[in-house]
Amino acid sequence: MSSLQESLDLIKRGCEEILLESALNDKLKQGRPLRIKAGFDPTAPDLHLGHTVLINKLRQFQDLGHEVMFLIGDFTGMIGDPTGKNSTRPPLTRDEVIENAKSYEQQIFKILEPEKTLVMFNSSWMNGMSAADLIQLAARHTVARMLERDDFHKRYTGGTAIAIHEFLYPLIQGYDSVAMKADVELGGTDQKFNLLVGRELQKQYGQEPQVVITMPILEGLDGVQKMSKSLGNYIGISDSPEDMFGKLMSVSDDLMWRYLELLSFRSMSEIESWRRQVEEGINPRDIKIRLAEELVERFHGKEAAVKAHEAFVSRFRHGALPENLPQVVLTVDRDSLPIANLLKDAGLTSSTSEALRMIKQGAVRIDGQRIEDRGMTIPSGSTHVFQVGKRRVAEVQLQERA
Repeated sequence: MSSLQESLDLIKRGCEEILLESALNDKLKQGRPLRIKAGFDPTAPDLHLGHTVLINKLRQFQDLGHEVMFLIGDFTGMIGDPTGKNSTRPPLTRDEVIENAKSYEQQIFKILEPEKTLVMFNSSWMNGMSAADLIQLAARHTVARMLERDDFHKRYTGGTAIAIHEFLYPLIQGYDSVAMKADVELGGTDQKFNLLVGRELQKQYGQEPQVVITMPILEGLDGVQKMSKSLGNYIGISDSPEDMFGKLMSVSDDLMWRYLELLSFRSMSEIESWRRQVEEGINPRDIKIRLAEELVERFHGKEAAVKAHEAFVSRFRHGALPENLPQVVLTVDRDSLPIANLLKDAGLTSSTSEALRMIKQGAVRIDGQRIEDRGMTIPSGSTHVFQVGKRRVAEVQLQERA
């Protein structure tokens, strides 16, 4: 596989859309560091994992040797992004924007490499723009084009007011790309219209148009609505290690795979091998623990991740389980053991047939989760709390013979 193909594979991981992929190919073939732009309005003091979907992609571009430009929209933040809104959003004050921007700078370097990141503020060029300049910028786009945007169209046809300054937002975001001479701009799927305005304005200003890469909107802990502080379904970058670990362990088994693709830095080949292991019978909780440990370590360090894992297990134990929990170590000659054999060998059932019967009755739990798959296998190297009925319980460590 060529290095160009490897770069493309990494860039395309988790992406919703690339406009245009052929243009991205052409830019990569030039062999120079590309200028990669992503903008964030400092509308709240804290970032959550939903925001990091874009930031992770920026880090991947850094790893490929490209120049990352992290734009803090301190000017546009005072307008208020109308994307997805069904009413005009109250603009922030200058003091609120400045305070939130400071917080963003501190948080992004949990992911991005500071020496490879150019932090920019769009007030740098927008504050110097005169009223006449702004009018000239506004003349480069029509009202009809603006009303093609879905949320503007719905508000217009529904009789909901649209303030004139909201039309300026996509134009200013697009002009940011002109000022920054962006080769690539990243944004959520809800930002597609604004990102394409950037391409169009660059053409009008005589620049090579940027490639637009849209990333999916990350679902929150409920697995339905997008991650949002206002909805309470978020995991904040500044959450304590214990809270972050616990929240990640609470996501559904299906959502876990989406989080792995969009939030983990593990290779897709490794993640696919984990998926096969789950299909073959290992507990998805094992994979979820790996995800939780990786993300807690990223934002709080290795030691905090270990302690958060220990605290999670401790809280679980001291809930419905006895404090003096029996601990069993089983050594096997293979890389996994069928669940029925494990329960018998650990002394939790008298036979494998009893184990299978108890599973069928819904009386077997692993780490508090009821299991129904009688063909489940437990991988060596794992440690779980196994419970049969209300009274038979033990922590079992399964290790492969050396």
